[in-house]
Amino acid sequence: MNTFGRNFRVQVFGESHGEAIGVVVDGVKAGIPLCKEDFMEDILRRKSGAKGTTQRIEADEPEILSGIFEGHTTGAPVAIIFKNTNTRSADYEALRNVPRPGHADYTASVKWKGFNDPRGGGHFSGRLTLPLVAAGVIAKKQCGFSFNAGLIEIGGEKDPSKWDGLLETISKEGDSIGGIVECHVDGVPAGIGEPFFDSVEALVSHAVFSIPGVRGIEFGDGFNAARMKGSEHNDPLTSRKPAKNGAGGINGGITNGAQIVFRVAFKPTSSIAKAQMTLNVKTGETVELRVPGRHDTCFALRTPVIVEAVTAIVMADFIQG
Repeated sequence: MNTFGRNFRVQVFGESHGEAIGVVVDGVKAGIPLCKEDFMEDILRRKSGAKGTTQRIEADEPEILSGIFEGHTTGAPVAIIFKNTNTRSADYEALRNVPRPGHADYTASVKWKGFNDPRGGGHFSGRLTLPLVAAGVIAKKQCGFSFNAGLIEIGGEKDPSKWDGLLETISKEGDSIGGIVECHVDGVPAGIGEPFFDSVEALVSHAVFSIPGVRGIEFGDGFNAARMKGSEHNDPLTSRKPAKNGAGGINGGITNGAQIVFRVAFKPTSSIAKAQMTLNVKTGETVELRVPGRHDTCFALRTPVIVEAVTAIVMADFIQG
């Protein structure tokens, strides 16, 4: 579905080339200072236009419809919309019967019997991460923790000084690359979370996988833990906090008072200029496809703030309960 959370509930709506996209956030405490300007810092972190990102430039100006009065939240649901003004839907007319490799074009068409909006990816577009960022701004204020995510790798390259050259090379090839984002959450006390199905890892992973293009997540030592001995991975307690934090701030699904640390893997952008083979679902023929439109060489460049946002939504849901 399009709703996440029990106590701090977020619902997103809209399509990439529709009139607007938006979010409704329920469970917002009354009295939180909040105005349009509070959203802009995080919105600008997600914005396109820089090297390696799409040249579809939208105003991304939040229009607050409800839940705020005289600069403070009222306790009612907060509804926010963003108008879509820079769309080129004609780019997608030729793709109606030719699903793009790596996209949800085919699965969405099957699920909704062809009634889905295919323009720009429709409801599956990365454009829908903008309302998530807006909800994340509210969540950050509500839970009061510190969230800090950043890219640590793109296209397998860990040295940021080499990223510009790599992006230029990949762009000239008409191809794309992925990346890895690391997120830290500070100020979280011990004791938040539930065992098993509502563990902190489970719900953070649930929310993170709502971001289009996510392919994996690991906490603390992550997959490296499988290559360690217990004596290397275990966290001796010192001053009521783990000494090395190999578990990434969580034991038994419950926060242990240390920094929450996890990493998220993003795939390469699926829409690329290089020719690819796909099926024409109308004729049944395999055809060559060159995807038109404006696309990111590495959309992972824009994702750190989105990772922060969905993590904040999870933490706000936990503490609101």
